[in-house]
Amino acid sequence: MSGKKNKKIDLKNLESEEKLKYEIAEELGLLDKVMQNGWRSLSSKETGRIGGMITRRKRMQQAEENGGKDQEVQ
Repeated sequence: MSGKKNKKIDLKNLESEEKLKYEIAEELGLLDKVMQNGWRSLSSKETGRIGGMITRRKRMQQAEENGGKDQEVQ
């Protein structure tokens, strides 16, 4: 576990899902905090907000891929 703490994050070489998480953190003004102190430094409210935005974007991407068909009624 100590190896993860010292690992330097390369924002240019991330998987698409990880990249999305960092993009949203940046939009919310939390990227500096994450880069300095890690994801554990965020409050549950902050992580929940990031998770909610990730879910919303994934749903939007799915809807675009399906051409608006088969959307779940909310």
